[in-house]
Amino acid sequence: MALQSFIEVEPDSHFPIQNLPYGVFKPEPASVARPGVAIGEYVLDLSEISKAGLFNDPILKDSDCFLQPNLNKFLSLGRPAWKEARDMLQKLLSSNEATLRDNANLRLKSLVPMGKVEMLLPMEIGDYTDFFSSMHHAKNCGTIFRGPANPVPANWFHLPIAYHGRASSVVISGTDIVRPRGQFAPSGNSPPPFGPSQKLDFELEMAAVVGPGNELGKPIDVNEASDHIFGVLLMNDWSARDIQAWEYVPLGPFLGKSFGTTLSPWIVTLDALEPFACDSPKQDPQPLPYLAEKISKNYDISLEVQIKPAGKEDSCVVTRSNFKYLYWTLTQQLAHHTINGCNLRPGDLLGTGTISGPEPESLGCLLELTWNGQKPLSLDGFTRKFLEDGDEVTFTGFCKGDGYTVGFGTCSGKIVPPTP
Repeated sequence: MALQSFIEVEPDSHFPIQNLPYGVFKPEPASVARPGVAIGEYVLDLSEISKAGLFNDPILKDSDCFLQPNLNKFLSLGRPAWKEARDMLQKLLSSNEATLRDNANLRLKSLVPMGKVEMLLPMEIGDYTDFFSSMHHAKNCGTIFRGPANPVPANWFHLPIAYHGRASSVVISGTDIVRPRGQFAPSGNSPPPFGPSQKLDFELEMAAVVGPGNELGKPIDVNEASDHIFGVLLMNDWSARDIQAWEYVPLGPFLGKSFGTTLSPWIVTLDALEPFACDSPKQDPQPLPYLAEKISKNYDISLEVQIKPAGKEDSCVVTRSNFKYLYWTLTQQLAHHTINGCNLRPGDLLGTGTISGPEPESLGCLLELTWNGQKPLSLDGFTRKFLEDGDEVTFTGFCKGDGYTVGFGTCSGKIVPPTP
């Protein structure tokens, strides 16, 4: 019989006992931030569970990692501690375990209705790197900007390309995104125009959260990289295409990206995703030895993007994609990041890059969906080339199990005009 919780969980809930994703929340506006896990329509307050002495296995018994305002200390403890916590929490929340089920006082203190909490960024992000790991996205962007003859640069098939992003502007789901201002490509010999971006876009991504890091100068072996990845969440890498197009040569994205990046609040662990592991795409040519994995896998995560146009009540689905389309795996991304000796730290964020699939309806951004504005997108009577003020973009992601769903919740943000 499948594992079940004493807490009622609807069949289509993203948060059954098989998931138990981690986040950070405030039960009341004046409360101190604390870690929690999602179960059905509740958040289990891990600070209360810790204070009750229920984390009593060897690694976590004397740890204060769940009394912190973020998850970084827990992330740093590594996979043995993560497994210990997951095993204990699944037992504690199971239907045949009395410890929490029959303790009304502890249930009242530790189970908070999800609708009443304020979700925060789950970790302090020291550094944020964004990769470019979808072959379909790379081909489409290359075709749009360079033509179909040679759309993907030769180096792309040999290494996971990335740039260093801006951690300070990473925000939690539900935060408004202010339309950025910047310079655009000039016409002829005239000076570059300046103003609010007219080509504001979303990018459907996911991101890995780093657990234990590595010492400076000591790379992480690709076959051990999964021990350094705690889990993944949804990420919207908002992009101002007109600012980006003018600035990106020769050093890559800067102001076209750094104005905002949105994360979903719940980190789904690799352990919860393991039942949905699948083969990664065949890589040709064979990667260099430091990127060659004994087992190369992706995850079958269905992804969806909805846009609610300004002034409308209903949202329109514009994209359905899947994490499994990524060419470079999470573990290859992490191993490549450290191969030069770069040190990663607990809480670092590694974005996948836009996740586009092979079909027209699986493209992961408006740049591709509208072919850089040449083919406007129809949204139930409205059209969009790029995002307008008041538009709200929402990502969802989930895996379908046997009678349950492991999901990520939502990642949303609304575009607001720049201040005068």
